[in-house]
This record gives sequence, structure tokens and C-alpha cells, in this order.
Amino acid sequence: MDATQPLYKNIGIQVIIAMILGTIVGTLMEEQAAMFAPLGAIFIHLIKMLVIPLIGVSIIAGAANLGNSPAAGKIGITTFAFFLGTSAVAVILALVMGHIFQPGSGLDLSQASHLFSNEYADKGSVPGVMETIIGMIPQNIFASLMDANILQIMVFCLFLGIAISKQPKAKTAPLMESLDTIISAFIWMINIVMIIAPIGVFGLMAESVGTLGFSMLTLVAKLFAVYVAAILIYGLVFYPLTIKLFSKTSVRQFMNVMTKPQAVALSTASSMATLPVTMEVVEEELNISKATASFVLPLGATINMSGNAIYYGLVAVFFAQIFQVDLGFAAYAAIIFTATLGAIGQAGVPGPSFLVVAVLLAAGIPIEGLPLLFALDRIFDMLRTSLNITGDAACAVIVDRFNEKHL
Repeated sequence: MDATQPLYKNIGIQVIIAMILGTIVGTLMEEQAAMFAPLGAIFIHLIKMLVIPLIGVSIIAGAANLGNSPAAGKIGITTFAFFLGTSAVAVILALVMGHIFQPGSGLDLSQASHLFSNEYADKGSVPGVMETIIGMIPQNIFASLMDANILQIMVFCLFLGIAISKQPKAKTAPLMESLDTIISAFIWMINIVMIIAPIGVFGLMAESVGTLGFSMLTLVAKLFAVYVAAILIYGLVFYPLTIKLFSKTSVRQFMNVMTKPQAVALSTASSMATLPVTMEVVEEELNISKATASFVLPLGATINMSGNAIYYGLVAVFFAQIFQVDLGFAAYAAIIFTATLGAIGQAGVPGPSFLVVAVLLAAGIPIEGLPLLFALDRIFDMLRTSLNITGDAACAVIVDRFNEKHL
């Protein structure tokens, strides 16, 4: 961030102001605020237009740059271990806080009983390990591109990038320069799109708040408060601690520059839509190598779900307390296992809320109360996405430090 830049010109500040204005307009206009929905739709469509090709080119370039590095295998293992480990810790934190603060105890849901339904009982399946692995391998990469199957696109691009790295440097040098040029062009396009980000964010927030409102939040206010506290602990304590211990990056600098992608993540509720902004900040302001950022960040946007893991764990405890289900060690283990590994196969699950179904079923917790949360999923999703992309950047910083001599 340019220190001489006026505060009002900072895109992060503009987005936050737009969110506040959108919330106010949505509250005042209620359902009539849907008239602003096209503003948000245009912004999201522009971002999505660029995300898939940027991910593909970035992963090819990242894998090609890392392919001949002695640390290539180490970087891959470290990245996967970080994502799985932090997701597991996130679930455990959620379970502990749910046990301490009891968000579902003594809650009277009689006024919301009409929302209860069992129609989601058959939508909680999480692909098995082998099913997930097989599903990650594309039979037709063009079909995968048409379907926007991120995992299959990533596998193909990783394979292609490694293959490029095994070719003679004399042949690959012009191609690598071309890939860098294409990535720079995408970043330029993203910067142009971000000019209208505050307008798009205003439309998204006004429509979302006006349509859903906050009346339902009073029924789950304690769950929401505990959830926000867990997100803050993880984002302001756990991740900064890992950066302090395992990287050379200043925690203060990291937290300052991350406000821009966090603001975009809050408004779009999508790690994929935020990816171009995250990549720009990590490379240009945190000085992380393109090879690391191009490999770690697209991977993290797909499988790093610490914010989701916190949500799944807390919701499981919340409904267990509402329905007075006694959770034993086996149930807690099932929640941790399902919430942690489920994120990897999430591309095959129709929306993040339905992975909650899998977590509840795994622990033997009734699911009929889930519709109570679906109306508020957008609010929860905004917060967990902001934490997810923070974890992606933290991983990139740490991985880059441990492998800087090879990069």
C-alpha cells in the first residue's frame, strides 16, 4: 500500500464503506433493494470471467518454475500439510468454544419450528478418499473447463507445468516469458475490474440485506457471536503466530496489506473470486516469489477451508445442544475428520451448507433445524471466506521462507 496515497483512494477502505452503505440501504429499502442486484452481478461476472484462466495459467507457471527445484516435493507436501493441519486445528477450536460457551443450550426455537425440515438428509454425502482422487482426474479437460471443475483443472495444469519443467530450458524459456506476460495481463485486467468493486459490493450488500434481513439473526445470536469470536481468534492470533514463528515477514505488514483481499472476500464471499487480488498483494506487497504464489494460492483457494471448518464444528455443537445430543469422543472425532477432509472434496458437494449435513450425520446429530441457518449463510460465508484467504496468504509466506534458497 502506498503510504502517500490518500485513505479515501484505498480500495479496501472504499469496499468497506460500500458494504456499510449497502447494509444501510438494504435495511431501509428491504426487498425493494433487489433493484441494486445487477450492480453486484456485473462485478461478480467480471471477476469469474478472469478467475478460471488465471488459475490455469498461474498453476502451469508455478509448477513449471518449481518442477526442477530440489524443493518441489517439499513445497507440495508442506502446502498440503499446512492446509490440512490448520483446518483440523480450526475444527478443534470451534468444538472447544462451542463446549465452553454453549450457543445452543436453552434456546427456544418454537417460533422457527416451521422452518425445520428433513429434505436435506440425502444431500450430505462426502466423497470417499478413492472417489475424491478419481474425481480429481479429468477425462476431458475441455469438459472440465466448461463445467468450471476447479480440482480437475488444477490437476491437469499441475501435470502440464511439471512436464514443461522437464523440457530443455532453451525450449521453455520463451514459453515461461509468455506465461509471465499473460499473468501480468490478467492482473492488469483485474485491477481495471477492481475500479468498480465498491459499486458492485454496494449492490451485493444492499440486495443481500434487503432480501434476507437480520430478523432471523436474533434466534442464533449467540452462535453468531461465538463464531465471530472464533474467526477473530484464528485470524488475529493463530495465523499471526504462525507467521511470527515460521516466516521472516513482519506480522504487522502482513495484517496491513491483507485488508484489501479481506475486504474483497467479505463482499464476494468467494475465495476464487478473491484469488487475483490475493495473488497481487502477496507477490507485490509481501514480496513472495511468483513460483510460490502461483502454486500455493490457487491450491489454497480450492482446498484451504479453515473458516468453513470453524463453521462446521460450531454448527455441529450448536445443534447437538439444541437437540440434547450427548457428544462422545467418537462423535467429536467424526466431526473433526469429516470437516477437515470434506473440504478437499467440496467441489463435488452442492454448496458449503450441504457439507454441514455430512458433518452432522457423521456425528449422529439431527439435521432438521438446518434451514434456520440457510437464510443467514451469506453472512457466515463472508466471514469464513475472509479467514480462508488469510490462511492461503499465510501458507504462501511460510512456504516461501523455507524454500527461498531454491527459488
